[in-house]
Amino acid sequence: MTRALLLGGTTEASLLARRLAEACIDAVFSYAGRTEAPVAQPLPTRIGGFGGVAGLLDYLRAEQISHVIDATHPFAAQMSRNAIAACAEAGVPMVAFERPGWIAGPQDRWTHVPDMDAAVAALPDTPARVFLAIGKQNLAGFAAEPQHHYLLRLVDAPQAAPLPDCTIILSRGPFSVAGDLALLTTHRISHIVAKNAGGSGAEAKLVAARDLGLPVILIDRPALPSRAVLSDLAQVMAWLGHTADLGV
Repeated sequence: MTRALLLGGTTEASLLARRLAEACIDAVFSYAGRTEAPVAQPLPTRIGGFGGVAGLLDYLRAEQISHVIDATHPFAAQMSRNAIAACAEAGVPMVAFERPGWIAGPQDRWTHVPDMDAAVAALPDTPARVFLAIGKQNLAGFAAEPQHHYLLRLVDAPQAAPLPDCTIILSRGPFSVAGDLALLTTHRISHIVAKNAGGSGAEAKLVAARDLGLPVILIDRPALPSRAVLSDLAQVMAWLGHTADLGV
């Protein structure tokens, strides 16, 4: 009997949640709880961490979870590592439902860096106007470069300004190319820092940067232990045993 745990937080997770609900598959949707008003899901939903590998292991056993789908953000590395370890110990099959990363085209001016510290170091020494398209979790490190003005686009308002010279815009994706062109132009942005999250919902800023000839500092995805990865919704449903999605 299938009882799935869907670790969510991405557009792909929401699409899968809807498909699971339509197929009447017993499943629980889990949010990390990093946003104040997460998108409502058509599945029973839990919010918050599990308490590391041990806590997730207890949850899998207590809830009799038969399958785990990791559809968290590609940069939610600790959650993914915990899921890999807990599922291995519990003997629960797990798959990652992950969108492919972005690939630069001939007109893109991208600098790839391995992590957030390298992104800070890649900024110019002279004052610049930087769009930090990285969410709210990793902003503090950019205080080491206070000569820049930072544009932040966040889902939730912070309790205090996270950087000494910054402008905060509250907005939730997906975003349009026209909208991001206007954003970058209005705020006279000279550089963009982004995570290589992949997908179409946040790609608009990269297309806009290409159109404007702006340099992008792109942070590579964190390395994870070996795991099965699927990028197609029908493949995930088939993995769960729902062959109707493959026309079987």
